[in-house]
Amino acid sequence: MSHAPLGLLFDLDGTLVDTAPDLARATNALRAHHGLDALPFEVIRTQVSNGGSALVTLALGLEATHPEHAAARAFLLDSYARDVAAESRVFPGLEPLLATWSQPPRAWGIVTNKPRAYAAPLIEALGLEPGALLCADDLPVRKPDPEPLWAAAQRLGLNAAQCWYIGDHVRDMQAAHAAGMTAIAVGYGYIDEAEDRHSWRADRWFEKPQDLTAALVGLIDRPR
Repeated sequence: MSHAPLGLLFDLDGTLVDTAPDLARATNALRAHHGLDALPFEVIRTQVSNGGSALVTLALGLEATHPEHAAARAFLLDSYARDVAAESRVFPGLEPLLATWSQPPRAWGIVTNKPRAYAAPLIEALGLEPGALLCADDLPVRKPDPEPLWAAAQRLGLNAAQCWYIGDHVRDMQAAHAAGMTAIAVGYGYIDEAEDRHSWRADRWFEKPQDLTAALVGLIDRPR
């Protein structure tokens, strides 16, 4: 990793954008609908990267096979969709990185398991302009399958070896390795304390968004 990549591909929730406040709001709206007290934010935060079904299970204890799970998930997602960017923000410190990688020959994109119906309005509301956006429903497969990463790289006009994939979940590292990309894990994401995160085989860890930005900008500025 002595040279800066030409392409940066980000996971969305917990890596590029802090979406936990809005998803926590929707999760607690579901609990309130069932007459339950709100869960603490930090409890919900650790499950955000696992998706809507995991949040339903957390909120109501209903596994995906439960007959009431689908309706509960629809209620949660409807609550979330009413304002996907009320409190969601790009993680502080990443803005300079996005600005730098918006200048040719460098480019950046997003590969997420979030459905496009929620990802696209969020990105638009935040004023983000990724060169590629691959969502859960754009292809027949999703992460940890490498296909979405390959498709995103192709849209950036790059090959896999020219890209870093950055994420906060083991499936992100699995997808990156399978795609032939450098696998970068971020410790500031939505990681359960019980998770053995250092078993993920990441090529490199960054604990703060500012550290990620400094490292990449430093690679550009390094004398050749």
